[in-house]
Amino acid sequence: MKTTLGLLTLVAALALSGCASTKKPVLYPNTHLNRVGQQQADADINACMQTAQASGANSGKNEELARKTAKAGAVGGATGAVVGAISSSGSAGRGAAIGGAGAATATLIGGAFDASEPTQVYIRFVDQCLRDKGYQPIGWR
Repeated sequence: MKTTLGLLTLVAALALSGCASTKKPVLYPNTHLNRVGQQQADADINACMQTAQASGANSGKNEELARKTAKAGAVGGATGAVVGAISSSGSAGRGAAIGGAGAATATLIGGAFDASEPTQVYIRFVDQCLRDKGYQPIGWR
């Protein structure tokens, strides 16, 4: 069990460290963008993204992932205990450990991939910042 917890921690750290958001706003080529050029637009996009990050518009994702992982581990553990108790081995404890670890791992890894996506609040913040500067954001990719 201790080895499983250590492995989960390692997998979580690796998954979360590789999940930096690469999505950026796409700008409609309006008069302002044509006047200032793409280099200035890129600098303005980066400035708006930094401002949004500093404001906390993208916060709360790690706490949400931790909550979902704990919930999945508890549900998986309870399910595993029931399956273990009624199986031929009759080991509720072993079933709980396997079910909890499996469910928590699946949720953590899935959530780590979702964590790389910017929140809707962050996207709206950056889009508004760009509109205030004269750009017309039309989406993100």
